[in-house]
Amino acid sequence: MGGVEERPAAGQLDGLLREVRRQAARGADPDLGRILDWLYRQTGSHVALVADGTGRVEAATEGFPLDALPALAPLLARLSAGRLAAAATDVGALRMRCEGLGTHEPRPVLVVAGSSEPAPEEAALISHVGTALTLLRHAEGSERTWRDYQRKAGQLRFAVLQALLAGEPLLARRMTTGVVPPLLDAGRLRIHLLHCPPSERDRISRAQQDPSGYHGPDLMVHCPVFKEHLICLVADDDDEGEGEGEGDRSGERGRGQGEFLRRLVRDNPRYALGVSGAHPLNATADAYNQAAHALAAARTAPDRVASYHGRTPLDGVLARRPALDWARSLVRPLHSVPKTSVDVTRLALNMPRSAVAGLLGLSRNTVSAHLRRAGDALGRDLTDVRCRATVHLALALTGSGSDGSAEAEGGQPPPTLDDLLATERAAIWAGTVLRPLPARHRRTLQAWIDANADAQRAAHALGISRNTVRAHLRATEAVLGLDLLTVGTGIHDAVHALHISDIHAK
Repeated sequence: MGGVEERPAAGQLDGLLREVRRQAARGADPDLGRILDWLYRQTGSHVALVADGTGRVEAATEGFPLDALPALAPLLARLSAGRLAAAATDVGALRMRCEGLGTHEPRPVLVVAGSSEPAPEEAALISHVGTALTLLRHAEGSERTWRDYQRKAGQLRFAVLQALLAGEPLLARRMTTGVVPPLLDAGRLRIHLLHCPPSERDRISRAQQDPSGYHGPDLMVHCPVFKEHLICLVADDDDEGEGEGEGDRSGERGRGQGEFLRRLVRDNPRYALGVSGAHPLNATADAYNQAAHALAAARTAPDRVASYHGRTPLDGVLARRPALDWARSLVRPLHSVPKTSVDVTRLALNMPRSAVAGLLGLSRNTVSAHLRRAGDALGRDLTDVRCRATVHLALALTGSGSDGSAEAEGGQPPPTLDDLLATERAAIWAGTVLRPLPARHRRTLQAWIDANADAQRAAHALGISRNTVRAHLRATEAVLGLDLLTVGTGIHDAVHALHISDIHAK
């Protein structure tokens, strides 16, 4: 038989291959101990996988003589460093067979302990097991590398979104130097906000991801707060001269990822999609707010898709000069507040504190501290919905929380907010916001705002259940096209519209 290589029995190799296939199919870290136990059952020899030249044991059969490893330390170091491929030696009454695995140092070493030298077919089987362990470890490393890449790509996409929400497209370009997403070369974009089961966001995003980690000319970003939201930034350069108020016509022209998302919603009853109007990149935050409003309406739309219906914001209908005088007077105290606190406050006036915390990587307590600092400077309680709506309007008018340079015309005191809202244009705006709302839903909306957006307190005041209050508010969202309960960006319009109606009813 000299010169003829002994081979394991076919049944043994089949058993090894079945175990390798089973572990590879799991997609998780390999269970190396299970393979070592299988080898022990085939050969009767105890086995250990020593991870590196230090003698650290990664996996071993239950009866492996661990106390024999210190005597093997010099040999294990040479095998791990690649200076030897395999070796055998005696440690007391044990015959120790060692084989280095893989090609990258430090290499793991497979150590087999028996009372005698293994038979040729057993030695061949041990080598086959060593090869299988090497392949599984390589597969594990590749899987880990892939997961790390996906995580880093997602983090980069999220960083781009943060920069755009802050109105800083140039910062987004600097962060991605070398692999700038094509979206940043677009003149305008639309936000498509997809509502779907949280477990399906990864699958949807990965299905459209290109080798650079982006999504062609667009970007898909997991919302860090609302786990059922996928934020899709879709490039839109087709209609440069079009007004932003043409949301429903724009939805008909969806291209690229927009068309893909619409097909998803059409084919999945649990999905819904809100689409913003087209905005320049530095107005991504406005696009996101519009998409949130549209999504609130989409949940009850027949096809579960809604585009933002352009409505002039309140700051756009007020008399410009008096409104600026009022706003600048109100926000002037923010002049002395750190810019970080002002920036956090602006975000927190547009979304829940938990959302701001998730977006900025802060704790909710830290966000609350920034809000208190700004509220103390303004002399207002920013946990009150009416105060929040007032400050939000002032910041929208000034465009910057630190703009306190201008004084009222002629040195006159600035007008009050009620003065600004007592105009015919404001009344028309409020009527446009509220006119479609049934009377009972309007009563619920008013009670909810009177209760500082607390559904339980509103239910008590109305003598109905909390669930009924929320059902009315959901219906209100659909009718008005405002998000009240999820992101909450519509509550300011509701507060002002109801207040204007009260002023003009007197």
